[in-house]
Amino acid sequence: MASHNTLGKLGEILALHWLKDHGFTVLEHNWRFRRYELDVVALKAGVLHFVEVKTRVESPFGHPEDAVGYKKFSRLKSAAQAYINQQPGYRWIQYDILAITVKQGADPAYLLLEDVYM
Repeated sequence: MASHNTLGKLGEILALHWLKDHGFTVLEHNWRFRRYELDVVALKAGVLHFVEVKTRVESPFGHPEDAVGYKKFSRLKSAAQAYINQQPGYRWIQYDILAITVKQGADPAYLLLEDVYM
């Protein structure tokens, strides 16, 4: 497995723990439908959250959240729509980005960007 895949898997595990520790109920992890994928689908305070997880090693060349551009966000919205079509009944939804920066010799840094729209 390539190192970026290993980092991505680590980030997903860290994200699941962080979200649970911050009051989210994780409903789905790596949910797939046809060509769509959602990293995490979670519920908190009656709001359905579609969470895109991005993990990077600390670097002067950008932050993890910078990797979510218009194209990636469009795919996230399409995947969320497919999920809602299969799981109707949610009144409120939002799109979030959980950016995780892994630092050698230190705890990971987390940044939750909530209710993102592009």
